[in-house]
Amino acid sequence: MNTVLIVLTLVEVLLLVVVLAGYLIAIASTLRRISSTLGLVTFGVRAIESQTEPLGRVLGDVNGALEQVAGALQEVVGDAPDATSPAATTTDGGTGSIAATDLPRPTTP
Repeated sequence: MNTVLIVLTLVEVLLLVVVLAGYLIAIASTLRRISSTLGLVTFGVRAIESQTEPLGRVLGDVNGALEQVAGALQEVVGDAPDATSPAATTTDGGTGSIAATDLPRPTTP
C-alpha cells in the first residue's frame, strides 16, 4: 500500500511540475509578444520625433515671412483705425453685433 501512495504522490508532483511549466511557458510567450509590441511602439515614437524635429528651425523662417506679409498688408490697408475714430464706432450702440439686415444676400440664378 505504501508503494502505491508513493507512486501516486510522485505522479501528482510530476503533474504539478508539468502544469506549472506550461503556465510559465505561456507567460513567457505573452511577455515576448509584449516586448515585441513595445519595440514597435518605441520605433514609432522615434519616427515621430525625427519627423517633427525640424519644426524649431523652420518656424523662425515662417515667422519672418509672416512678418513681411503683415508689413506688406499694413502698407496696402494703411493704419488700423483707433477706437476713438468715427470709422471704428458702431451704429448698434457699441455692442459689436451684426444685424441680419447687414449681411449680404445670396443671389439666385
